[in-house]
Amino acid sequence: MAGFDFLKDPEWRRATFYDGFGRGFFGFLGAAAFTGILCYAVRGREAFVGALWGDFDLLTSVLPRVFIAISIAALVWFLVPRDRISALVGPNSGMRGLIIATVAGTITPGGPASAYALLAVLAASGADRGAMIAYITAWATLGLQRILVWDVPFMGAEFAILRFAISLPLPVVAGLIARRLPMRLIVKEARS
Repeated sequence: MAGFDFLKDPEWRRATFYDGFGRGFFGFLGAAAFTGILCYAVRGREAFVGALWGDFDLLTSVLPRVFIAISIAALVWFLVPRDRISALVGPNSGMRGLIIATVAGTITPGGPASAYALLAVLAASGADRGAMIAYITAWATLGLQRILVWDVPFMGAEFAILRFAISLPLPVVAGLIARRLPMRLIVKEARS
């Protein structure tokens, strides 16, 4: 059990608690408790219990997806050398880096759990902010899964092609704007 000695370290536990459950977590927890009490007071016990079961169903359906998405991001982190990622989408990658990030964002399947997990891998690997903005903008506007699942069946192929063509320059433009903004990008480092 020598490999788990860090669990006994109170400083590690405190740092992990504050990193994992920061002010934002407790703010959302407080808001959830307040709205739960409000639901119970206004709608009664039956509505409150129904809402809890709905939340439990949502949690059990989302957790496996989040686990898979984070596992894939960890695999990318492990398998792809960080110096290669930095060379492809780093500060010196120029327009090529924005185009690579746009293509990667376009083909990234799944929801926010997968996209943001991969975005964190890009950030930790040395991607510049323009490439990260281009990646997440492409995922949000050009995602192939959205085109195939939503645009084509509901609106038709002509609409899907038109929307894709019009939206195509947006990630690159957003990346170029992000590179020009006089702000410094600070990526939160994991504590060891």
